[in-house]
Amino acid sequence: MCGIAGILRIDGERVQEEMLSRMNDSLAHRGPDADGIYINGSIGLAHRRLSIIDLSEEANQPFVDSSGRFRVIFNGELYNYKEVRKRISHCKFRTNSDTETLIEAFASGGIDSLKLFKGMFAFAIWDSRENQLFLVRDRLGVKPLYYYKTDKFFVFASECRAILASGMVPAKLNQSSLIDYLSLQSVYSPNSLVEGICQLEAGHWLSVRDSNVLIAPYWSVENQDYNFDYTDTAAVKTRTRQLLRDSVEKRLVSDVPVGAFLSGGIDSSAVVGLMAEISPEPPNTFSIGFGERDFDESHYAKIVADKFKTNHHSIQLRPKALLDELENALNAMDSPSGDGINSYVVSKAVKSEGISVALSGIGGDELFAGYPFFKQYHKLRSKPFIWQRTSMLRKLLSKSGFWKNGPRAAKMRDLLRTDHLSIASLYPIFRSVVNDNEIKEILHQQGIPQNTISRKLLEKNSRIEKYPLLSQVSIAEFLGYTQQTLLKDTDQMSMAFALEVREPFFDDELISFVLNIPDKIKYPHYPKQLLVESLGGLLPDEIVHRKKQGFVFPWSSWMKNELKSFCGLRMERLAERSYFNGNTIRRYWFDFLKGDRNIKWIDIWLLVVLEYWMSKNAIE
Repeated sequence: MCGIAGILRIDGERVQEEMLSRMNDSLAHRGPDADGIYINGSIGLAHRRLSIIDLSEEANQPFVDSSGRFRVIFNGELYNYKEVRKRISHCKFRTNSDTETLIEAFASGGIDSLKLFKGMFAFAIWDSRENQLFLVRDRLGVKPLYYYKTDKFFVFASECRAILASGMVPAKLNQSSLIDYLSLQSVYSPNSLVEGICQLEAGHWLSVRDSNVLIAPYWSVENQDYNFDYTDTAAVKTRTRQLLRDSVEKRLVSDVPVGAFLSGGIDSSAVVGLMAEISPEPPNTFSIGFGERDFDESHYAKIVADKFKTNHHSIQLRPKALLDELENALNAMDSPSGDGINSYVVSKAVKSEGISVALSGIGGDELFAGYPFFKQYHKLRSKPFIWQRTSMLRKLLSKSGFWKNGPRAAKMRDLLRTDHLSIASLYPIFRSVVNDNEIKEILHQQGIPQNTISRKLLEKNSRIEKYPLLSQVSIAEFLGYTQQTLLKDTDQMSMAFALEVREPFFDDELISFVLNIPDKIKYPHYPKQLLVESLGGLLPDEIVHRKKQGFVFPWSSWMKNELKSFCGLRMERLAERSYFNGNTIRRYWFDFLKGDRNIKWIDIWLLVVLEYWMSKNAIE
C-alpha cells in the first residue's frame, strides 16, 4: 500500500523535478517508509512506500524490470504473486517482492497479464522502448487513481491533491459533479470535484502514447459468468465457504503483522473466524468500545474474540473524542464525502497499536443481501403487475397531503412516481441523500441532469437484468455506494495513518460466484442467511441473531450544539460563493437549527464538508 504520482510531457519538454517532488511530498502519509523519483526526459515517476511485502531497500520503487525496458510504480498488493512468479521463466528475480513479480509478468505478457493478478492495485508502467505509459486499476476499485490531460502533458496520482500539488492543474470546481456529491454523498467515477481531473474506473486500463489516450475495461462486475451447478444447495454453500476462506487466506500474505477489525457483527466475525482457522498464530483483533451503551458493541466483539482465542484489543473511546479530531479527519479527505469520519477514528486507534495491515468485513452486506432494500426490491419485482395496475393511484398519492414531512416521505413520493421497477430506476432513489428539488434550490438551477449512477445503470441495465433479483442490487451497490463511497472512504481515512486495509468480501472470484446464486438460495429470511449457513457453526448464535446496531454518532445533536459555530461558519462561507443559492443555504441552516424534519443533518453536513474541502484546497 503506497502512493504513486507521475508526469508525462506530451510536448517533449523535460519533467521538472520540483513539480514531481511536490506531488510525492503530498503523498507522504500513504508511504512513510521510503520514497523515490525517476526522471528521464519527458517522463517522471514518483513513489511513496509503505513496506508490507519484502521490506528490503531492493524492493523500493520506481522499480525497473530485468531488461531495463519497463519501470513501475505500484500501490497495493498482489496476493497471488508467488503463484504468478512460478509462471515467469525469463529472468532471475532480485527480490521477494510482489512489485518485481508484477513488472516481470507485464514485461512478458503486456496487458494480457492483468488476468493473472489477484489483489488490490493501482499502478503505472513506463515502456521506454515504445515511449508509452500504462495506468491500471484493480477490478473492484479498491485503490484510487486520478489523472489530468492537456495537449501538452498528462499527470496522474493516487490522490487529487497530489495532482493539484504539481502546480500544473487549475484548482477549479467541477460544477457538474456537484449533482453526484449532493445526491449520493460522493463523486462517482470517471469524474471528480476538480474540473478536468478524472478517475480511472475500476477494472480499466489506460495508455498514453504521443497525444493519444486509450481507455479500455478488462473486467466488469455485470459480466461475470460462473460454471457451477447452482441447483445443488449444499454444494453452493460449500463453495461459498471455500471461496471466502481462500479470500481471507490470500489477504494474510504479509511480511509485517496482520490484524483485523472486529465489530462483533456477522461480517467481521466471519473474517476473524476464518483467520483463526487458517493461521497457526492467534489473530490480532481490534474493536472500538464506548462508555455510552447506545454506541457500544464491544461486548459482542469479546464473544467472538473469546471463541476464537484472538489477541484482542478493545480500544475505549468517548464519542466526543471524535470532536477533538474532526478537523484532522476532514483534512484527511482527498475527496469530500458525507461518510468516512468513523473510519478515521477506527484507523487511528488501530495504527496506534502498531498494526500496519488490517482485514475488514466491509462488503458482506452488499454481497449477501444485508440491507432492507434487497428484500424490498425482490418483493416489488416479484409482483410487478400490482405496480403496473396502480399507476394512477400511485401518482395521486404522491401528490396528496397524505404523507408527513421528512426524508422517508420524500423517498416514498419519488418511488410512487416511478413507472419502471428496474434496478436503474429504483436504486438511485434508495441511495439518494438530497433529492432533486432540494438540489435545484441549493444550486439555483431550473433542471437537474441525471446523476452518474442513474446513467451507468441505464447503460448496463440489459446485462444486469440477466442476474437474479438480489444480485441486481449487489451489482448496483458495487457500481454505486460500495465502490464510490465505502471503498474510497476506507482508503483515504486508513491511508491517512499509513494503515493498509484489506477486504476479503471484495474478492473478484467470490463475487462472480455469489452473483450467480439463485434468489431461492440467497434470500435472507434472517440476516445474511446464506453466509451464516455456509460457515456452518462457525459463528456464535449471539452474533447471528442480534439486532443490527451499526457504528454511528449523534451528529444532529452535535451540529446544533458543540459543532454549531463550526458548521455555521462554513454554511455562511458557502452561501457567499457565487455558484450556490445563498438564501437557500442560510434558510436550510436556520430551519435545521429550529428542528425542521425536512432538513436532515446529512443535508447540512454535506455542505459543511464541501466548503471545508474547497477552502483547504483553494478551489475556485
